[in-house]
Amino acid sequence: MERSSGDYYVFPGATAHALRRYRAFLEPSGRRPLYPQDAHCSCRGCSLDDVRHARDVLEEVLQRLPSRSRAELKRRVARLDAGYLERTLPDPFAERRQWRADLWWRRRLTVGGEST
Repeated sequence: MERSSGDYYVFPGATAHALRRYRAFLEPSGRRPLYPQDAHCSCRGCSLDDVRHARDVLEEVLQRLPSRSRAELKRRVARLDAGYLERTLPDPFAERRQWRADLWWRRRLTVGGEST
């Protein structure tokens, strides 16, 4: 699926890279909130430094996978999503700040704001 994708951000290995990035973001133990940060570069490799973009890539992949593969990936992502919701805080101004505020993972407080 990654090889045949026409999406610039879905390239061979992108799914594994996005999963590793999502897991790494949630790794620090403790109860302190975590804050996603903007990537310093928008190229397809560096853009995954922003955990929200990594989640965007996973969502794109989930939309394109066949049902059996989708179900397996969805289980993995759901566990990470639960941790993300638990460790991040809601952004009450996300509608004004986020370019994709329709995506729940982008409606969380960040370090380094995005402008519309």
